[in-house]
Amino acid sequence: MGVDGGVFWTRHNSTSNQNLPMAFPTARNLRSNLTDTERRLWYRLRRRQCAGFRFRRQVPIGAFVVDFACLSEMLVVEVDGGQHADEVERDAVRTAWLEKEGYRVIRFWNNEVLQNTDGVVEAIERALRSAPPP
Repeated sequence: MGVDGGVFWTRHNSTSNQNLPMAFPTARNLRSNLTDTERRLWYRLRRRQCAGFRFRRQVPIGAFVVDFACLSEMLVVEVDGGQHADEVERDAVRTAWLEKEGYRVIRFWNNEVLQNTDGVVEAIERALRSAPPP
């Protein structure tokens, strides 16, 4: 069993994740430079405030760095800004890969988080309580 209960470290040290070492410095940098939207949501997810589940921010998973992840429930939460409207195909590939690895991915637009933080947190809590896909 590895760090954080072993979910990340035991699951993602396979040869299929050859880009993993490059993701760590990127994730570290992103954690230091959260956007205002990410910071707002992080304040609601950190310290097990969301239905008692532990979240991590800017988590390297394979070659990707996801905004937030509850590793015990295999749930990824992404917060998308305006640039994602131009990156629909790239996001679809990323989501498909994460789902293939067993993660559930939910996405919110920046304006949703900023204007309805409570609603976003409630949607995350519903996702945590729902049964993960087989």
